[in-house]
Amino acid sequence: MGTTKINYIYDTRYPSVEDLKKKAKKRIPKFAFDYLEGGCNDELNLYRNEHDFDNIYFKPRYLEKVGDIDLSVKLFNHTYSAPFGISPVGLQGLMWPNAPEILAKAAAELNIPYTLSTVSTSSIERIAEVSEGKAWFQLYHPTENKLRDDILRRLKDVQCPVLVVLVDVPSFGLRYREIKSGLSMPPKMTVRNVLQGASCPTWGIETLRAGIPSFATLKPYMEKGLDLAQLGQFMNRTFTGKVDVEKIKAIRDMWPGPLVLKGIASEEDMEDAIALNVDGVIVSNHGGRQIDAGQSSLYSMIKLLQNPAYSERMTIMLDGGIRSGVDLARACAVGSTFNFMGRPFMYGVGALGKDGGRHTINMFKAQLYQVMQQLSVTKVSDLSKRLL
Repeated sequence: MGTTKINYIYDTRYPSVEDLKKKAKKRIPKFAFDYLEGGCNDELNLYRNEHDFDNIYFKPRYLEKVGDIDLSVKLFNHTYSAPFGISPVGLQGLMWPNAPEILAKAAAELNIPYTLSTVSTSSIERIAEVSEGKAWFQLYHPTENKLRDDILRRLKDVQCPVLVVLVDVPSFGLRYREIKSGLSMPPKMTVRNVLQGASCPTWGIETLRAGIPSFATLKPYMEKGLDLAQLGQFMNRTFTGKVDVEKIKAIRDMWPGPLVLKGIASEEDMEDAIALNVDGVIVSNHGGRQIDAGQSSLYSMIKLLQNPAYSERMTIMLDGGIRSGVDLARACAVGSTFNFMGRPFMYGVGALGKDGGRHTINMFKAQLYQVMQQLSVTKVSDLSKRLL
């Protein structure tokens, strides 16, 4: 291979996502871990998201002479160090205290994008600070345009580089684990949840240090002193309603930077996205949390890429089911420009706390690097040449 030796430093006790998951499950209370893990209904699409990657194969070229391996990818006028970023995840601080700050800081240091969710537990301003202005933002479109406009103002004030608009939550999916644990809307804290929290002392101590998690970005719009039932009513009132073409058009008119739609999975929606002149789409099924009788994100993307006009007009990215560097290579090989992962990074902070972000990023980089070594490929864009 090439002459460059790259060392991606991570904790070798946890060389895979599965290792991180096992450790995190011991340290995170069950109700919070179930919120992270769960899909909708019978969780069939959650399963498909991960296992459909198993049907993509490579052919290695061992005798071909190649140069140094380069994982970098240029996206929206920025060259990132690898073809992946951290997905937006709601209630991150519930699963592990200060998770958004840990992940945003690690992502900025190691030059990959971190995306803050509207319903995460750190504010726009705090994440902009710890990420040195590099973090993306995912907007849950509010019911009231006044609230939308103020959030966009705050994003402009911190010079957010990329705005992602979530389109696949016309209503919250029917998630049985959340219903049982009390984390559906309106949320409720049960005696069982309190006992589960007490059984995870490190999580409890870190939560006391960090403070009770809340929807930090939304705090300016909430009345003070809301109890859990009132909070549920606020969330339902504030975020009930479909995102449609007219709403995206209004945002396109207001937002000067790159605009991405997350949750695209059909040709019809892709046609609308192109007509709206957005800059990219993230093909996703919300981590298998919305429609159980749907395709995996991977297969939805493959189907969309059968029309070459789409990739010529639009940056097409993937979110859902990636659990290794091998999966990353597969996603890039079938046509994804860039890829996002949520659960693996939450396993990382759950398992390793403040070190979890850097560990998980470097682990994925090391795994992808090794796959490219095996395939005799030097650039991510050349992975398609090794598809079987």
